[in-house]
Amino acid sequence: MNKTKFVSHKKIHSRWMEDSRYRCEYEKLEPKFQIAKTIIEARVEKKLSQAELAKKINTGQAVISRLENMNGKPSLSFLQRVAEALQLKLEIRFLPQ
Repeated sequence: MNKTKFVSHKKIHSRWMEDSRYRCEYEKLEPKFQIAKTIIEARVEKKLSQAELAKKINTGQAVISRLENMNGKPSLSFLQRVAEALQLKLEIRFLPQ
């Protein structure tokens, strides 16, 4: 009987990161990853649902979902409203590559 061999996503990702084109595209997404991760962690820590966070900033739950799933292009003013609702400080920095 043949056994199916499963490979973890970490192993696949590690392998793909060896490809410079993949790595470049992945690294372009880093700011979105950081925003989504920070918002999710802060929201969960404050025990807020997406709907509750949305209500605090006068928007819909779907907007928060898109933000957390990196499917949107939020404005700085929107990110500021989210940060304030989560009692966070929004800080934007430009760093040398």
